[in-house]
Amino acid sequence: MYVAGRIEDYALIGDMQTAALVCRDGTADWLCLPRFDSPAIFAGLLGTEDHGFWRLGPAYAPGSEPPTATRRRYRGDSLILESEWDTPRGTVRVTDFMPPRDGAPQLIRIVEGLSGRVPMHSALRMRFAYGQITPWVHKVGDRTVAVAGPDSVWLDTEVDTYGKHLTTYSDFTVGPGDRVAFTISWQPSHKEPPLLPEPESSLEATEDFWREWVEQCTYHGPYRDAVVRSLITLKALTYGPTGGIVAAPTTSLPENIGGVRNWDYRFTWLRDAAITLSSLLRTGYRDEARAWREWLLRAVAGDPENLQIMYGIAGERELGETELEWLPGYEGSKPVRVGNGAAHQLQLDVYGEVTEALHLAHMTGLARNDYASLLQLKLIRYLEGHWNEPDEGIWEVRGPRRHFVHSKVMAWVAVDRTVKLIESGEVDGPLERWRELRDEIHWDVCEKGYDRERNTFTQSYGSKELDASLLLIPQVGFLPPDDKRVIGTIEAIQRELSTEDGFVLRYPTDANCKDGENLDGLPGDEGAFLACSFWLADDLAMIGRVDEARRLFEKLLSLRNDLGLLAEEWDPRLQRQVGNFPQAFSHVPLIDTALRLTASGAYGG
Repeated sequence: MYVAGRIEDYALIGDMQTAALVCRDGTADWLCLPRFDSPAIFAGLLGTEDHGFWRLGPAYAPGSEPPTATRRRYRGDSLILESEWDTPRGTVRVTDFMPPRDGAPQLIRIVEGLSGRVPMHSALRMRFAYGQITPWVHKVGDRTVAVAGPDSVWLDTEVDTYGKHLTTYSDFTVGPGDRVAFTISWQPSHKEPPLLPEPESSLEATEDFWREWVEQCTYHGPYRDAVVRSLITLKALTYGPTGGIVAAPTTSLPENIGGVRNWDYRFTWLRDAAITLSSLLRTGYRDEARAWREWLLRAVAGDPENLQIMYGIAGERELGETELEWLPGYEGSKPVRVGNGAAHQLQLDVYGEVTEALHLAHMTGLARNDYASLLQLKLIRYLEGHWNEPDEGIWEVRGPRRHFVHSKVMAWVAVDRTVKLIESGEVDGPLERWRELRDEIHWDVCEKGYDRERNTFTQSYGSKELDASLLLIPQVGFLPPDDKRVIGTIEAIQRELSTEDGFVLRYPTDANCKDGENLDGLPGDEGAFLACSFWLADDLAMIGRVDEARRLFEKLLSLRNDLGLLAEEWDPRLQRQVGNFPQAFSHVPLIDTALRLTASGAYGG
C-alpha cells in the first residue's frame, strides 16, 4: 500500500513560479502547474498513488518497496537535487531540478550511471485537478502528452515508454557515463506544443543562476551554510513574475498528524512576506525587496483601509476556502483544504509588519517610492480609528476576537515607524498627533496587557494565558531587553509554553487552559512552533544569556532535514516535522537569529 514519506523526507525543487517535492525514494509526490496555487498534477502527498506521482529510481521487485536513496544533497548552493543509490549492480545518480523560466514550466530529471550497470524504472502517473481527473495520454510523434481541459503536460525522453494501468512507464539500464534525461513541460492545451527541452544546457543555466544569486549574500558568519540554504528556500518561495512570496508551497500538511489543523499556505501573507523581506534586505538582496514592495502596492491599491492579511501571488483578493473530499489527506489528516478562509480576518498586527518592512527598505537605501510613503500614511490613519478594536491576532484564531497584546504592540510599531518617517523629513504628517497616539497605545498595552502579580505580559487583555508572540516585544523596540517586564515574560514563556526539549508552543490549545476555553476554536493540539523557538533564542541573546541562546539555536538547527529544510512545527511526541513544508516562517527567524548570534559572538568553535 502506498504511503507518503515523512514530511522531512522531502526535498524542494522549484523555478520561482512553482515547486515540487521529491521523496528519498525518487518519487515526486507534489507538483502544482503552472503556479504555486494551481491544482496539483501530483497529489500523492495528500492521497495515494491514484492521485498522481512520478517515481524514478533503480528497478525493484513487484510488490516490494522502492529503495530509498543511499545519499542525497543539493549541488553546492543551488536548488539542484542529487540523489544516489548504491545497488548490488552498481551506483546511479538522479539529478532533479526546475530551470528558472520565462516560458513553459519544466521538471527535468537526469539519470547518470556512475558504476556497474543499473536497471532503472520510471513510473509517471499524471492526475489533474488534485488527483480528480485522469487525462487523455497519447503520443504526438516521439512525444507523450497528457491533456485534460485547459491543461496539457508533455513528456520528452530518449528512451522508450509504454502505457499500462493509466500510467506511463519506462525501463532501461545505465552504465558508467550514461546519461538519460526525462522532462515534463506544462502548456495550455489550446496552444502549440512547448519547445523541445534541452536538459543539459538547462542544467548548466540553472546552476549558473543559483551560483550568481548566492554570490550576492553579504553574510559570511559561522552559520553561513544554514543561512544560505534558508535564503535559497525563501527565493524558491518567491513568485518571480510578481514578487509575491508564498508562505509554503503546500496545502494541508497537518499541524497535528491525523487532525483537522490543515491549511493552504500557497498564498502571500503580508506578515510572512514582510519578515521575509527583512531577512533578504539584511543579507544583501535588494531586488527581491523592490519586487515585493511593488507587489504590495499593486495588491493594496485602491483599498488600503481594508488591508487583507493575505493575497494571491498576483495580488488576488478572493481566496475562498473549499475542501477536497476525494483526498484522504496526509496520513489520514482531513480535511484537505484549498483556499484560505482566514483571508478576510482582522489582524491588526499586519499593519505593523508592513510598515516595518517599508521602514527597513527605506533605511537600507532602497530607492524612495512616493506611493509607498503615501500608503504608510493611509495605513496609520486607518489604525487611528481601529487600533483599540479586538481582532483575530497573529495566529488567525477561529474563535472569538480578542484584544491581543501582540496586535497592539504591532500597532505601536506601525505608528512609531511612521513618526520616524515624518521626523526624517521624507513626508509630511500630523507629527504631534501621532506621537501622542504612539504614547497612548504604549500606555494601553502596559496597563491592560501586563500581569503585575506574575511579572509577565499576557496573550490578551484580561487573560491569564501566555503567547509566544510576546517574545517579539523587545525585538521590535517596544521595551528594552533589560526591562524587568520583558525578562519576566521571557522566563514565564520558558516555564509555561516550552516542551521538555526546550522548544516553544504558540499558546495553550487544550481545553484546560487558564482561561477555561480553547482559544482557537479547534480540537486537538499542535507541535512546537519553530519560529517561536527561534524568537526565544533571539530574546535570550538580547538579555545576555548568549550561551543558552546558542545552545537552543543549534538544537533547532538539528531539527532540519538532511537538506537543511524546516516545516512549520516540530512534534516533540513523534519527534518529526509537521505542518506545511518548507515554511518561510521557520527559515526567516533562522536567518535572523544567526545574524544576532554572529553579531554577539555567541557561537561555538
